[in-house]
Amino acid sequence: MSTPSAGGSGPRRPTMADVARLAGVSLKTVSRVVNNVPTVDPELAARVTAAVAELGFRRNDLARNLRAGNTSATVGLLIEDLANPFYAGIAAAAAQYALEHDTMLITASSEEDASRERALLLEMCQRRVDGLLVVPAGDADHVYLRPEIERGIPVVFLDRPPRNLLADTVLIDNAGGARRAIEHLVAAGHERIAVISDWLSISTMAERFAAAQEALERAGVPYRPDLIRYGLHTVPDAEAAVTRMLDGPEPPTAIFALNNRLTLGALGALNNRLRPGPPHRGPVPTASDGPQAPGAPGGGAGESAGADAGVTGAAAEAEACVDAAGSEAAADVGAGAGAVELVGFDDFETAAFVPWRLTVVSYDVREIGRMGAELLFSRIAGDRSRPRKVVVPTELVVRSTG
Repeated sequence: MSTPSAGGSGPRRPTMADVARLAGVSLKTVSRVVNNVPTVDPELAARVTAAVAELGFRRNDLARNLRAGNTSATVGLLIEDLANPFYAGIAAAAAQYALEHDTMLITASSEEDASRERALLLEMCQRRVDGLLVVPAGDADHVYLRPEIERGIPVVFLDRPPRNLLADTVLIDNAGGARRAIEHLVAAGHERIAVISDWLSISTMAERFAAAQEALERAGVPYRPDLIRYGLHTVPDAEAAVTRMLDGPEPPTAIFALNNRLTLGALGALNNRLRPGPPHRGPVPTASDGPQAPGAPGGGAGESAGADAGVTGAAAEAEACVDAAGSEAAADVGAGAGAVELVGFDDFETAAFVPWRLTVVSYDVREIGRMGAELLFSRIAGDRSRPRKVVVPTELVVRSTG
């Protein structure tokens, strides 16, 4: 049961003093009983145990461990957006690794706000977490974490590198994935290739954007500033930008979206502006099949990671996507019905069901969280080697042939 607060404002968590009062014993006796000291008189121990059960008292193991100089058995994870499947995958893998090491994972979201990031991370340090996993905000300076690292709190950065701080990092092969995406579109015969990006202050966006532009230049594709958009942070941002490009005098025949939100926005614009071909119903190609030319039949029977889980929900979303496109969509805008090819950086569960030619730059998102947690726990265990950088490989996977 709960105990009333001193000010009468409502119930509060029972304390050892409450247990001592109910059992009619000293606070020291309660402490000895809850810490399993064997020399306590059995009759007193029974009274304390009964009071503990009646009040629902729970020992504060965190405070006890800290007083004893032990670890807190907690680690912190700071991500950018709890609703984004990318960060959910990272969090799930990190939480599983922590669970396997009898550690609790505390997760928070900075929402791409550098000041919020700083406040949350320093609060976690104040709570004496054993280590931190951090997806940094785009414009954050991480020099403020140096004193925490020097005091013994290890920090591992995920997806993006820190700024003004040496620390372990787990990154995606952003440049390699972006190059392969552009090479795929050029090989398919596209010259009017649109590139849409989030804020370029985000290091992953800047790296992907630069690699895409270099690949276009190397392929001899003319520079088209009207087909470049950046600073698009939400799905509606991307949908509006792509719609404007499709309405232009020379609309793109292909689009490269630099993250999963932008891919969804581009799909929304295509659904609204073009008449789709029949939806893809064949098997999903595996990574081993390699990129295919637009319209080529899917190969292999493999499925993306996590495809078995939630397949019913994925099918429902896919049907909704097909219905939204409709057979009576707007007239062609010059590129030809269903002729726009889309490549998106980041895979997503329902990609195989969209009624457009869609290829994704895929990677194992859970591996980012797992490898980050593995690095962090090795540091907690005493590894004092130089900071390491781990790069998760990417690959092109054809998800739908339209």
